[in-house]
Amino acid sequence: MEFEPEWLRVLEDLHRKPVLPVGQLPTVVYDNGDETETWLWMKDWLDKQAKGSVVYVAFGSEAKPSQEELTEIALGLEQSKLPFFLVLRTRRGQADTELIELPEGFEERTKGQGLVCTSWVPQLKILAHDSIGGFFTHSGWSSVVEALQFERALILLTFYADQGINAKVLEDKHIGYLIPRNEHDGSFTRDSVAKSLRLVTVEEEGKIYRDKAKEMKALFGDRTSQDRYLDSFLDYLISHSKSICS
Repeated sequence: MEFEPEWLRVLEDLHRKPVLPVGQLPTVVYDNGDETETWLWMKDWLDKQAKGSVVYVAFGSEAKPSQEELTEIALGLEQSKLPFFLVLRTRRGQADTELIELPEGFEERTKGQGLVCTSWVPQLKILAHDSIGGFFTHSGWSSVVEALQFERALILLTFYADQGINAKVLEDKHIGYLIPRNEHDGSFTRDSVAKSLRLVTVEEEGKIYRDKAKEMKALFGDRTSQDRYLDSFLDYLISHSKSICS
């Protein structure tokens, strides 16, 4: 209710029924002492980076950029001169049979600038690390919630489903910055990627996005408040169980 009261009220007016938000359902970082070798070498690299300097790039398991889009993303990262941690699925298409590749020579040229990982990563641990300054994401809501729990500024590139709507809401509230696309064919360029990453992560003009991310932690990272929403929802179900079942 604190995040989008106007739309919850619209739903109530449209359907003439109570609308019960259940919170943002934030995930939890479990420190169970199981430090895998995968996380240890990632942490070692992150520990060497300046605080708030790294752009973490991940588009989830379902949003898969095309080869052309991946090329522009990669060259935009390189052009930004910012340190980056890129999580990349190299296969896309039906049954993941279509292989996509980074631009020729990219990893060699950016060896001192960034890190590329093509396997599973512990996203919450990465986002929790002090070196992360921005999250370049597809706007999937779980990823958004995870980022804002840790005050990470958002750079948004949408692909399908609810991502466009999510990004629009975040953009309107100055919580995230949407990579500009060509209004005719939906394309974007390496220049727009580089400029957007620098704007949100380091430039003074983009401080509003960094400040908003910090402000949102109080909402998205407040587990007591989230639990209260769920408790209220369960209480409603219990108190109205007869009318619901009938």
